[in-house]
Amino acid sequence: MKMTRPIQAIILGSLGLSVLVFAILLGIELTSDFRFTLAIWITLPILIGIAGFVIFAVIFQNFLNERIKVIYRLISNKKFENDEAYEMSITEDVFNKLGEDTAKWAKGQAAQIKKLEEQAAFRREFLGNLAHELKTPVFSIQGYILTLLEGGLEDERVNREFLERALNGVDRISAILEDLDEIAKYEFDRYTLKITEFDIVNLTKKIFNELHSKADDKGIKFVFAKSYDPIKVSADEGKISQVMTNLISNSVSYGSENGTTTVRFHALESDKILVEVADDGLGIDEEHLPRLFERFYRVEKSRARNIGGSGLGLAIVKHIIEAHDQKINVRSTSGKGSTFSFTLDKA
Repeated sequence: MKMTRPIQAIILGSLGLSVLVFAILLGIELTSDFRFTLAIWITLPILIGIAGFVIFAVIFQNFLNERIKVIYRLISNKKFENDEAYEMSITEDVFNKLGEDTAKWAKGQAAQIKKLEEQAAFRREFLGNLAHELKTPVFSIQGYILTLLEGGLEDERVNREFLERALNGVDRISAILEDLDEIAKYEFDRYTLKITEFDIVNLTKKIFNELHSKADDKGIKFVFAKSYDPIKVSADEGKISQVMTNLISNSVSYGSENGTTTVRFHALESDKILVEVADDGLGIDEEHLPRLFERFYRVEKSRARNIGGSGLGLAIVKHIIEAHDQKINVRSTSGKGSTFSFTLDKA
């Protein structure tokens, strides 16, 4: 049987007291036999009481610890290689401590359950959105192929057109799968950034030229907020080009007819450059802003799908910026346009 220090102290103190009483009684001026008998009769009950108390204390403490260990095994993920770490003394406020530990465990479990519920809801929504994104092109491909098999293949007026439409559906599915693969690389750290120094102003001009024809179809102009000298930044040029292309392309897709896409650069005091891409389109309601960078999240689902895209562009943009240890934000006013901004390190 194990004895804790408080019990050991009580035993030693009681034994000391018994010896002292025994010695005092032996010193009293009585006959030696009587003194000895008196000392025995007085100290013997004390010793018996001590022994009884020790036996009861040890048995009760072992019983208590065994029950408490069962509770701790239920509320703790730790291996009990050293059970002494969970032993308690009867001199402690056992139930208060157990109550505190149990309450702490319950709070942790509640937080974990809430997190798991949120993750489960996100997975359900993600799978539903993914199925919806894939369903449209798959059904269109299926319809075109069935039409061709039912006689359209011999009709030269429709066979090539239907094959091209089916190919567009395949391209859309391929784009979704490629974007999903890219997101997976970022989420599981399976990527390598090639950090170099480059001119972000010159990079933006190149993207303006690449997207010029798309902007012309809606009469949208690409402009800088002012004339900028070369601005050197330190980042992965290819990845930042992907970010800028996505943001500027979105500004055209969701911008107003004959509108303007404006790019601004601000030098911050913390050796960073703030990049802003702004449009004067319809804007985004505030309720949608917190979820804008989620996979497949669309503000106007039907309209957004007609415009095209995999629905993963902004999620990829967010991953790329965060991979550079930077932040991306969006501010928008319904009816007045949106502005996406992110930071980069100065070279």
